[in-house]
Amino acid sequence: MNEDEEYTRLAVLSDVHGVLPALEAVLAEPEVAAAERIVLTGDITAGPQPAEVLDLLREQGDRVLWIGGNADRELVEYRRGERAEIPDPIGPYAARALRPDQVDFLAALPRTRTLRVRGLGPVLFCHATPRDDEELVLVDSRPARWAEVFTGLPPGIGTVVCGHTHMPYVRLAHGRLVVNPGSVGMPYGRPGAHWCLLGPGADLRVTAYDIPAAVARLTRECAYPDIAAWADYFLYARATDTEVLEAWGPKDGRDAS
Repeated sequence: MNEDEEYTRLAVLSDVHGVLPALEAVLAEPEVAAAERIVLTGDITAGPQPAEVLDLLREQGDRVLWIGGNADRELVEYRRGERAEIPDPIGPYAARALRPDQVDFLAALPRTRTLRVRGLGPVLFCHATPRDDEELVLVDSRPARWAEVFTGLPPGIGTVVCGHTHMPYVRLAHGRLVVNPGSVGMPYGRPGAHWCLLGPGADLRVTAYDIPAAVARLTRECAYPDIAAWADYFLYARATDTEVLEAWGPKDGRDAS
């Protein structure tokens, strides 16, 4: 694969979080199948079916371009004894469910990737921000906050694609287009598997799938003790976008004087 190649159409998937039924639904979308590449912007595995999700994505071969997220990093660190706990309650379960080869694969994933996309030019893909895999920027973050997280970006980068917050949006910040495709597996605000088509613009998409059947499947197939409650809460998007923005707003520094 030549990363200097210009792509016409990319499918961007973020925050799958080990939810296999949601991932299967998105991969079955004709426009995802027709896209030149699938770009993953991290937090692929921290959830109920991490090994199965990783296997399915790796089966797609060179069509998938990978970026690791903070939750993927935490699973690796936990498995390697570099941390004793993970903030996400399902994290230890997910870490133990990975095979050793999968842990090594996740450990080697890049934190950012820059690709040329027709109509957009050089596009930087990351998980949270270009400089950090877990700091927060939101749709309503202040211009000064965006200036801060863009520090050091080459001037030619006109588009930044990030994930992490599980809420889709497209906005301008200091002349750069910022795209968040939302979450495939753990959406906030409204249910469905959220993703994006990129090139020549940014087209936010949501794939509807059979959520009751997915909850039943996860409950049946996953040994995590609280899987029924976990699946009900996240697959039905019980957390509203308003609640999440109120809870996370202070974490983007907006209260700092």
